[in-house]
Amino acid sequence: MDVVVASSSIEAGIGCWDLHSGAEQLRYKLCTSPPHGLVCVGQRFLASSQLREPSASGSVQYWSWSKPQVDVKSFPAEQIKPLASNSVGTYIVGGGLSGNIYLWEVASGRLLKKWHAHYRAVSCLVFSDDDSLLISGSEDGGIRVWSLLLIFDDFRRQQQSQLYEHNFREHTLCVTDVVTGYGGGNAIIVSASLDRTCLEYVKRETIERYCFPTIVDAIALDPGEHVFFAGGRDGKIYVAALNAESTSDSKYGLHIIDCFSNHSNAVTCLVYSISGNCLISGSEDGMVRVWDAKSHNIVRVFKHAKGPVNNILVIRQQLSQMNSQSSSRRHGSSLPPPLEKYPIVEDPTDLKAVIGRQATCSNSTEALYLRSDVMNGQIKELQQQGSASAEMEIERLKHDYERSIQTVQQWKKMYDNLHQFCVNELLDGDHVGIPNGNAA
Repeated sequence: MDVVVASSSIEAGIGCWDLHSGAEQLRYKLCTSPPHGLVCVGQRFLASSQLREPSASGSVQYWSWSKPQVDVKSFPAEQIKPLASNSVGTYIVGGGLSGNIYLWEVASGRLLKKWHAHYRAVSCLVFSDDDSLLISGSEDGGIRVWSLLLIFDDFRRQQQSQLYEHNFREHTLCVTDVVTGYGGGNAIIVSASLDRTCLEYVKRETIERYCFPTIVDAIALDPGEHVFFAGGRDGKIYVAALNAESTSDSKYGLHIIDCFSNHSNAVTCLVYSISGNCLISGSEDGMVRVWDAKSHNIVRVFKHAKGPVNNILVIRQQLSQMNSQSSSRRHGSSLPPPLEKYPIVEDPTDLKAVIGRQATCSNSTEALYLRSDVMNGQIKELQQQGSASAEMEIERLKHDYERSIQTVQQWKKMYDNLHQFCVNELLDGDHVGIPNGNAA
C-alpha cells in the first residue's frame, strides 16, 4: 500500500492517506514542521523537526505508525530546520539555523558528527540514491556536496583543505529545494531558489540555468530524468526539459515546455510517485492534490488543514509492516532513544563503526554499520543475564567483533594499495605523455 503523508507549519498534525483509495489512515498530533522538516526513517517511523521562535531551542519528534501521539522527543543544541535520513534508516541528519549540520545514529541516538556547513541557516538536505553523498542547500544561496566516507574518516579530514566535495555558488538568494537523480556521484542535481531560477549540476559543473516567471519553492524529477516539475508561487506547476534543445519562442520561457495548474494558492511542495505515475502537490490552501503526470488532470484531492502544506512524502508500506503496526498497538512502541544534544568524547583508540549486520537484526533501524559501543553494550547486557545461552551469545558477539575489526583493517590495506596504484598509474601516464626532446 502506498500512503501519502503531509505536514504543515501550523498546529494541524500530520495527515496520512491511502494514495489509491483516498481513505485517511491516521492523523498524527502535535506537529508544526518547517519545509523539508518531515522524514520517514527506514520506513519504520516518522520524524519531524519543529518550528519554534528563533531564540527558542529546537526539538525533533518521533511518531510510530500505530499511534497518533508523539512517542519520542529530542532537544538538539539548536533549532533544526531540514531533516534527512538514509534509505535504511541508519542515520538522521539535521540542518541548523547556525549553518551547522548534525549527524546522529538512529539506533543509539548518539550525535556522531557535527560540522559547520554554511554561512547561514541550512534550508534543505537530501541523500544521493546510494546514500554515499549528502547534498545541502542554504539561505546563503550555496549548495554543497558532502561525502560520508570523508565525514567519517578523521585522518583524511585532517588532510583536506575543505570538507565538502563540491561547492556551487550560482544562486544569489536562499535555496528553496534540492533533488537528485540516480547514479550516486554521477547523478544530476537540480536546485531551486528565491532568485526565480533552477540550476542543473552534473559532477563539478553547472550545466544549465532555468529561469521562471515566479519564485519556485518546490521541484520534483521525472523518474526518467527527461523533465523536472517546478511549483511556483503563482499557483502553477511548470514542466522544464532536461538536456534538451529549446527555443526562446516558448510560451513559458527557455526550456519550459509546459505548465498546468488548478491551484488557488502558491505551490509549496512536490513529490513524484512512480506507483500510478502521478505527481503530488501541496499548496498554501491546505490541500494535497494528486495529478496524472501525462494528462495533467487532478485524480484525487486530500484536505489537510487550513494552513499551508509544506511537506509531502509517499511511502510504500509492506504487509509485514502493517502486521508489526498491529503488534505495536498491543505491546507498545519500541522506537529508538532520543537524539543526543552533544557528542560524547570517546577513546581515540575505539573503533568508530563495525561493518556487517548481525543475524539477529530484525528491523531496518538496526544499523548496517553498528558502532562498537552498541555491540559492547549488548555484551554487558548479556553478561548480566548469566545464562548458558547468554554466554554463547557473548562468545558469538565477541567473535563477530573481532572479525569486523579484521575486516576494517583489510579494507584499509586495500584502500592504501588502491591509492598507491592510482598514483603510480597517474605518474606513469604523465611520463608517457612527455615528448622526447631528441625526436625529430
